[in-house]
Amino acid sequence: MTSAFDWIAAARPKTLGAAIAPVAVGCALAAKVSGKLDWTLAICTLGSCMALQIATNFFNDALDALKGADTQARIGPRRITASGAASAGAVKTAAWLMLGIAALLSLPLIEARGLPILFIGIPSLYFCFGYTGGPVPLAYRGLGELFVILFFGLVAVTGTVFVQTGEWLVYGLVAGLQIGCLSTVLIAINNLRDVEEDRRSGKRTLAVRLGVGFARAEIVLLILAAHALGVYWFTESWERVFTMPLITLPVGLFVAWRVVVEPPGRGHNRLLAMSGVQLLAFAALMCRGILRSAEVMP
Repeated sequence: MTSAFDWIAAARPKTLGAAIAPVAVGCALAAKVSGKLDWTLAICTLGSCMALQIATNFFNDALDALKGADTQARIGPRRITASGAASAGAVKTAAWLMLGIAALLSLPLIEARGLPILFIGIPSLYFCFGYTGGPVPLAYRGLGELFVILFFGLVAVTGTVFVQTGEWLVYGLVAGLQIGCLSTVLIAINNLRDVEEDRRSGKRTLAVRLGVGFARAEIVLLILAAHALGVYWFTESWERVFTMPLITLPVGLFVAWRVVVEPPGRGHNRLLAMSGVQLLAFAALMCRGILRSAEVMP
């Protein structure tokens, strides 16, 4: 029988920062721009994004096992389908249930902002499945990183700002790219760790397609880009939004160093956890910088 711990592990709590961070930053931007925050919409946005993340993880767990990309010999964290703790059917059912929860939580957002939320939401719902399944599974085509930057970066941050303010702001695009870069570090480390297993199973991630050297460079550049993009805030006289997240840079540099010098393997699980912490800390400090800045965004 599958235990509650198995289901919690399958939800991959270490990855949920990719859903929490963009919503938090989007809400901070919206509060600074409009001077207020609708907490009902904020909670529904956060709950929907987290449900989408968990659904993606469940589909990935079940479909990777069915395709042979995950086996009991995997070096990453245990997967409940591949380990036999739960059937692929049960895990996929759980994934569809999470998609239903995400859709229900989006109803107040649709009521508040109309069709644009549907234009964002419907592709988001599909790609939770299409990341690993469907006719063109993104993770098997080397498109996983692009998916994360778009949906857990740009779309999540700008969409959250739009839900709160009814406006699409350039501030949201910059913040979305920053959060998207650090969220993508998670999947890039995961793919680097599993490069040999993915190569054997035919899962053509970027690490498989372009090699370990590329994967390492990608991770380093994503970490540096997240901070370098912060120069934009400095030029807009929002210095704190640039400087406060710099507190997390030593963690990012340590991860980058270990990625370069350490061969792909179980040690990358620790780097994955550190990157998840960095993402949340970066977002929290960014929110603090936004809210504590004296200037009001035009």
